[in-house]
Amino acid sequence: MPDKDAGDTAVPVARPLRPRDLVTAKGACWYCDKPLDSVRRFCGKDCADAYDEEAAYTR
Repeated sequence: MPDKDAGDTAVPVARPLRPRDLVTAKGACWYCDKPLDSVRRFCGKDCADAYDEEAAYTR
C-alpha cells in the first residue's frame, strides 16, 4: 500500500458567515415567526434568504 503524502489530504474551505449563521434557534422562524422546533432558525430557505437580504440592507 503506498504511503500518503501531504498532497493527498483535502483541506476544507471556510465559507464566510451569513447573518443567519449568527442567530440562535428560538422555537419560531426568525423571519416570519412561524412556530418551529427549538433546533431550527428558519422555516425554509425562502425565509433564510429573505433574512440575509434584509440584514444586508439594514447595516
